[in-house]
Amino acid sequence: MADPIHPPILSADLIVHALSRDLDRTVAVHGDGERMTAGMLRDAVSRHQQFLESLDPKPRRAAMLSKNRIEVVEVSTALSFASVVATALHPMGAIEDYLYVIEDAEIDTLVFDADSFEALAAQLKTKAPRIRHFLAMGESAVGTDILMASRTLDARPLVAPRPDPSSLARIAYSGGTTGRPKGIMCSHQGIVTSTLLQLTNWEWPRQVRHLICSPLSHAGASALTPVLLLGGSMVVLPSFDPVSFMTAVEAHRITSVLMVPTMVIALLDHPRFGEFDLSSLEVIFYGASAFPAARLKEAIAKLGPVFFQFYGQAEAPMSVTVMRRDEHDVNDLQRLASCGRPTPLIQVALLDDQGRQVADGEPGEVCVRGPLVMMGYLNKPEETALAFEGDWLHTGDIAVSNPDGFLRIVDRKKDMIITGGFNVFAREVEDVLAGCPGVRQAAVIGVPDPKWGEAVKAIVVLEPGATVSAEDLIGRVRAEKGPVQAPKSVEFVDAIPLSPLGKPDKKALRQTYAA
Repeated sequence: MADPIHPPILSADLIVHALSRDLDRTVAVHGDGERMTAGMLRDAVSRHQQFLESLDPKPRRAAMLSKNRIEVVEVSTALSFASVVATALHPMGAIEDYLYVIEDAEIDTLVFDADSFEALAAQLKTKAPRIRHFLAMGESAVGTDILMASRTLDARPLVAPRPDPSSLARIAYSGGTTGRPKGIMCSHQGIVTSTLLQLTNWEWPRQVRHLICSPLSHAGASALTPVLLLGGSMVVLPSFDPVSFMTAVEAHRITSVLMVPTMVIALLDHPRFGEFDLSSLEVIFYGASAFPAARLKEAIAKLGPVFFQFYGQAEAPMSVTVMRRDEHDVNDLQRLASCGRPTPLIQVALLDDQGRQVADGEPGEVCVRGPLVMMGYLNKPEETALAFEGDWLHTGDIAVSNPDGFLRIVDRKKDMIITGGFNVFAREVEDVLAGCPGVRQAAVIGVPDPKWGEAVKAIVVLEPGATVSAEDLIGRVRAEKGPVQAPKSVEFVDAIPLSPLGKPDKKALRQTYAA
């Protein structure tokens, strides 16, 4: 029986609190200048919630398909207040991906951006009979315009629902880099733990003017509750491109932003970098993939000591470890390659294949316990059991620790290359290559080899006009890491393919170079 005197505080409670005061303050600005106040957001959430609850049958599980727009903030928040389990469909996905998720997650409601996804929604209407409600953000021939329908309702006071903290709140899908995407079941407790870690362990500016340029369907939305609680505002860009980013930072005097390393690198390498005033930036939160230490050092030199790293995964979102701005030591590339130290609301250990803690300096798998951790994989009991073996979440990331507690990710377990019986960690080779003059980006994979089992192969993007030989790069790695780590071959390319989440797509690289 629920204890009425000691109710748990969950994310909806935090949002109700944040939207109960200073209602005239601006909380969101779209790239075109459209503004939303706290009072407007509160009332929009209330109206959307009422509309959702009026539908017959009532939605149980909804998927959102949209580019970044202010209305995503309204409707996604309303879904949680209406006790609907939400799933995001990546805007760069394919219809086959969407159909798989709709079936796997038993989606009965689709919310879509009518401006960008009307045609896709029409296809889904014919191919996904499971969906009972098609709700468009904007005028649509495919579904009901939820924005227009909600305007006919009177706003009511927001009341946070009271779910069991351990119950299902959201289903996030993995990138599918090792096969079919997995539905990651996130509890209400896990979501609020992630928010509390952001509030207590992230270094927010005194005045928060936060730029959202990563997808709201994924990491971009994670800043919503912290920004609201800190009395800040968000500027929402439809998507990321370097010039739009720099224009927005200058125009709105942006103080914080969340980016993936590929975004920062694209910024540094853009020919117009330096034309804009980016001096208002106080913190760049970055994570989701490796940031080559040499490029990170360059970024700090050009943008200042504003970089704050977070490390996590969808199974334990956002903040397993963090590295604060003043911990980025530009004179220590090993430190710059670190992902920081564990946060206080969880337990972190580096374990070997037998589940034993490894010594400092020895590689072990990052394993996590605590309220941040997912409930398990949807409809995949065997994979859940494997991920939770030994009563830890096994992240699949291999790291080493130093005596000060800093962890350094050396590879994904599945990306480790076994060549001639020796283990080679791709990330360590990539860091050496990224530090070579003339190299803009590098990715390292293992390819089949009749002699070595796997051979180390480097795929390299050079700076424009640079002349670097494969022999030079192989020799540099051999000198710094030894002959086993040195690539057996180097392929020079114009660009390294990226996954929809902005990470180097090693699955695609392995398929390309397997022969």
